[in-house]
Amino acid sequence: MGLFGFFKKQLATVIEWNDSQKNVVWYLFPSKTDEVKNASKLIVAPGQGCVLVYEGQIKDVLLTEGVYSLETDNHPFITTLLNMRQLFESEHKLKIYFFRQAQFVNQDWGTPSQIKYVDPVYQMPVAMGINGNFSYRISNIEFFYRDIIGSANFFSTESVKDIVVNRFMEQITSYLSSQKISYHDIDANLSSISAILKGDLNAIFVTLGLELTDFRITGTMFDSGTLSRINKVADLSSDAKAAEVAGLTYVELEKLKALRDAARNEGGLAGAGLQIGTGLELGKQFAEQTEKVINSGSDDAIERLRKLNLLLQEGIITQEDFEVKKQELLKHL
Repeated sequence: MGLFGFFKKQLATVIEWNDSQKNVVWYLFPSKTDEVKNASKLIVAPGQGCVLVYEGQIKDVLLTEGVYSLETDNHPFITTLLNMRQLFESEHKLKIYFFRQAQFVNQDWGTPSQIKYVDPVYQMPVAMGINGNFSYRISNIEFFYRDIIGSANFFSTESVKDIVVNRFMEQITSYLSSQKISYHDIDANLSSISAILKGDLNAIFVTLGLELTDFRITGTMFDSGTLSRINKVADLSSDAKAAEVAGLTYVELEKLKALRDAARNEGGLAGAGLQIGTGLELGKQFAEQTEKVINSGSDDAIERLRKLNLLLQEGIITQEDFEVKKQELLKHL
């Protein structure tokens, strides 16, 4: 008695996954009673695989594309059925699952919440979103079925994302913190960071019966608070650089700004944090300090003009003050 006799009540004569979609990872061939009794042909298309499960246990895995005759092909599952033919009644259930052997490529991902860590260079809190794409394939079919799919009849790429993306966040946060990577170095090193993280993240995929074949970070986006802090850092760096070029220190520049503001509004003296004794004429103090800064260091008139121009650009002195002092310095050229 051939295997065909055991399948005589099944309506379909061909079992195939002919409408497979790229977002489907795992698919159960539909059968109302799970009694596949009369189907004589099983078609596995390119990029597909097929798992034959009898009463909850995998009996055969077909990885090679082609047309299989369930009557004659020599596969472990068919051998098992032949050995228990006398028991193959309606209460014995068979499930046929199709899955995608080909890679799931360019799967977009983004952190569902912001990654937060302390910048190792500027010691400020950073919160940012990260996005990218990744590719993977099923590597351990039996484990994936037993421990991930379970009783599900359908599993999509979105289901995989739900599992792995939160784990991306944990690994990325840990890596940025442990490697002490500053925010301004991230975008410039996305390729190298992605390559390193791929190895770490693949270990997670292996525990799911999957293999991570590609992982990329393509962009970052900082929250408003972080952007505000970044802009302040940029402004401070720019001011410090400008002061350095003009032969001043950043501290000298900031002191002059504070003294200028205090001189303009004596009520703002305490708010500026200046430790100047009461009773001083702030205007005179500001003028003396400005003169001291301009004349400090080199006696070269060109060097003094650079300092004078910086004070003008920073709004520490007025255009009128600049012109008067410039004419005085030009006399020494």
